[in-house]
Amino acid sequence: MIRFPALLALGLLAACSSPQPAPDNSAQAQAVAALLPVVITTAKGAHRFDVEVAATPQEQEKGLMFRKELPENGGMLFPMDPPRTASFWMKDTLIPLDMLFIHTDGTIAFLQNNAQPYSRIPVSAGVPVAAVLELRGGRAAELGLAEGDVVNWGGCAVPGGTVATDLNFCPAAPR
Repeated sequence: MIRFPALLALGLLAACSSPQPAPDNSAQAQAVAALLPVVITTAKGAHRFDVEVAATPQEQEKGLMFRKELPENGGMLFPMDPPRTASFWMKDTLIPLDMLFIHTDGTIAFLQNNAQPYSRIPVSAGVPVAAVLELRGGRAAELGLAEGDVVNWGGCAVPGGTVATDLNFCPAAPR
């Protein structure tokens, strides 16, 4: 007989408790909305991209997995602070990607064109890098991007422009 009153009390307690507030996704929405300008300077001119940033280890682990599309001038930047030898794979990535491994002097150290979706083969420059930039597969070839081209981001990519970030990369790479 004690079980019934206890169950009744638990039921009343659950019914009277206030509902949990919905999770606040505004920070996540702001993170997606706050894109970082990236400019790649080639021998033929400059190309601007507005990319997401994978700043935390969790964001870097997920990267562009499960995305079905990527804007023509979009992508994702993976900053490496401190610089390190980075290795990426395409497991659970649905679309081909170009991977640009960026030296600490801002030059592209290695460019993997059209990395194949779902591949578990690691891709690496084999040297410490300041960042890796992932673009839509084939975009680097369309623009003629190559190893040795120079990459800047944040306020350094758009001097005099308004950038809502303190993530700036302004290498003084020789051209």
